[in-house]
Amino acid sequence: MHSAVQRILEHAQVLREETGAGDRRSRLTERTVSVLSDSGGFRLLLAEDLGGYQAHPNEFIDWVIACGAEQPSAGWIAGVVGVHPWEISFMHPMLQQEIYGDDPDVWTASPYAPFGRATPVDGGFLLSGDWPYSTGTDFCKWVILGGIVVGADGPSAGGPPDVRHFVLPREDYQIVEDSWNVMGLKGTGSKNVRMADVFVPGYRVSESSKVTEGVYAEARRPGIPLYAMMFGIMFSAAIAAGTLGIAKGALRAQRDHMERRVSVTGNVARSDPAYLSALAVAEADLEASTDHLKYMLATLYEHVSRGHRITPRERLWFRRNQVRATDRVFESIAPLSRLAGSAGIQEANDLERWWRDLQTAISHVCNVRDAAYVSWGLDRFGGKVPPGTLY
Repeated sequence: MHSAVQRILEHAQVLREETGAGDRRSRLTERTVSVLSDSGGFRLLLAEDLGGYQAHPNEFIDWVIACGAEQPSAGWIAGVVGVHPWEISFMHPMLQQEIYGDDPDVWTASPYAPFGRATPVDGGFLLSGDWPYSTGTDFCKWVILGGIVVGADGPSAGGPPDVRHFVLPREDYQIVEDSWNVMGLKGTGSKNVRMADVFVPGYRVSESSKVTEGVYAEARRPGIPLYAMMFGIMFSAAIAAGTLGIAKGALRAQRDHMERRVSVTGNVARSDPAYLSALAVAEADLEASTDHLKYMLATLYEHVSRGHRITPRERLWFRRNQVRATDRVFESIAPLSRLAGSAGIQEANDLERWWRDLQTAISHVCNVRDAAYVSWGLDRFGGKVPPGTLY
């Protein structure tokens, strides 16, 4: 067990205690932030020469699940913010030093959706836009934003858009307060960020296609298996881990509820065949899905460790199985939520929060099953995978 995971387990009670306060204020509490940062988990995927652990992907998965099992929003931020050091590890060396030169535990937010518009200028770009879903943004000193390069008169006609990742320090963008009003994962504080005509120097900009296709990683981190794992795999794995962590916590809450539940008709939950069967299925599916995710990552890591490149078909294989893993767990927990009865909708217990947070997690694009299934199927039968597919 990595020390980052051990640290979370030792402070599990703190994370549980701070869940409600984080939800009410729509951002993590300082106690939660301290536990996450002090664990060292945000350094798991960071390169060793930048102060990180450069760990196996499954050690990162274990850490994210451990966080999410105690506090859903903490686990979600662990996954989303925690995967960014992986990409930054093969960004421009000048940018790496700006971010991590003084502190390898610095948090960086995103979103990657290309809502920005960037105009080329001498030495870089002028970037403008408004991006939703900047997870954990209140505690981040940097942000990675998706944007499209346009000319002075707007986007050029014909050809695919020139999508890039723009990295900005906190003083260059505005966090839009009161822009995170949602039913679940409230504590993530995934607020909007915006700016207008902010200069971004060229060394802080990466071409999206070169990130997703591993071009930068191969050039700047050659021979290091961790950075050969492909963006679509690593980011989707981080989201899956956050989702599975929430599912693990939800099942713990269900077991605690079953210990004491007696229905109005006198049924005792801990001896009710329907309830017990539903719990068994959910527990088995969670274990299977977690093992499945880690098996795939271990298989691909071994593959790249031998000097092989992960092919598009292997990436689609991962995405097919990854969305099935998260969806399988979600589908098996749903019957338990119905069996909990009216107690399951009371804010006084944890059941409704875990269920809301799990429903929110499963809606993330990395967990949307049909796109991944159809893309895999099209490739399997010689069709063309739609542009923009995350893999």
